[in-house]
Amino acid sequence: MASPLPTFETPRLTLRPRTMAELEDCLAMDRDPEVTRHIDGPWADPEAHRRFVADRITRTYPDGMGYWTVRTKSPEERFLGWVLLIPADAVGPEIEIGWRLVRAAWGLGYATEAAAPILAHARETLRVAAIADIDADNAGSIRVAEKIGLRRIGPVGTSRYIRYSG
Repeated sequence: MASPLPTFETPRLTLRPRTMAELEDCLAMDRDPEVTRHIDGPWADPEAHRRFVADRITRTYPDGMGYWTVRTKSPEERFLGWVLLIPADAVGPEIEIGWRLVRAAWGLGYATEAAAPILAHARETLRVAAIADIDADNAGSIRVAEKIGLRRIGPVGTSRYIRYSG
């Protein structure tokens, strides 16, 4: 059994291991077509979508890896989204960092604030480099990747994605 994920706190946020208690929040976030516009997934099929998210929540990942729910600090503890550090496409061998936030949280620096400690955890605790494959049209995620110190290393094959590493 994998060891529990650490919790991280930033000036405005708490990042805790994601649990099934966040399933409905995650599904609601993904139902916003702007949130999932740059990400392939089963968003149009409600049952497949629920199975996909539930699998990602309950799957066992290597020690120190998984998904963190991002919430504002007390007293609101508002759900903002999640950050992941998992084997790429959930199988590896590369380690992927990614983030998804509700649209109301965009442009406020939350994604950068949430992703930075997860990348530091990958580098300093786990001693692994992380990659982020970002749709070339997703300017917001590209800015986040650059702000947390990932560097652009080129296109991903013939796809529309650009790989960042760090």
